[in-house]
Amino acid sequence: MLEAGTEAPDFTAQDHNGESLTLSELRGSWVLLWWYPKAATPG
Repeated sequence: MLEAGTEAPDFTAQDHNGESLTLSELRGSWVLLWWYPKAATPG
């Protein structure tokens, strides 16, 4: 777990359109991460 104020490590994920997006591409912009850990999983 990251401590408050720690810079997030660079990573690549898919956006809502299925396109790859790397965190470093957004440097200098505000970023909001939103995910549902149990979405689309049983239970």
